[in-house]
Amino acid sequence: MPLQITPRLAIADDEIELSFIRSSGAGGQNVNKVETAVQLRWNAMASPALSDRVRANVARLAGRRMTKDGVVVLHAQRFRTQERNRADALERLAEIVREAALPPPPVRRATKPTRASKERRLTEKKTRSVVKRGRGATADDD
Repeated sequence: MPLQITPRLAIADDEIELSFIRSSGAGGQNVNKVETAVQLRWNAMASPALSDRVRANVARLAGRRMTKDGVVVLHAQRFRTQERNRADALERLAEIVREAALPPPPVRRATKPTRASKERRLTEKKTRSVVKRGRGATADDD
C-alpha cells in the first residue's frame, strides 16, 4: 500500500527501503539482542511521484538527512518496538514531503499610497510640527 502524502500525492512502497538496526543508548540486556531501530532510505531525486518544485523543496527541508545522491535517510529509534519505529519513520518522511508540497506563498504586489493617505500624513506632520515648536523657549521667558 503506497504512503499517502496528500490526496493527490503518494509514494510507492517499492521506492522506500526500510532496514532494522540495533538502537543506541541505554536499554539493558534487550538492546543488545533486538533490532528495534529503523533506518528509512528513499531516493527523492529518482521518485516519479514528485514534481521538480517539490523535489527541490524536499532537498531543502531534508538538509543533512539527504545524501549527495539524493537519498533521504531517516533514523527512528524513539520507541521500543520495531512497528512503532517503522510508523514513526514513515510519518516523518510524509511530513517532510507534505511540507514540501505546500504551494508557495502569494507574492506581495507593490501598491502606491492613495492621495487621501498622503494628505493625512502631511496634515499629521504639520500638526506634530506645531506641537513641537510650542515646546521650545519663547521670547518672553526672560
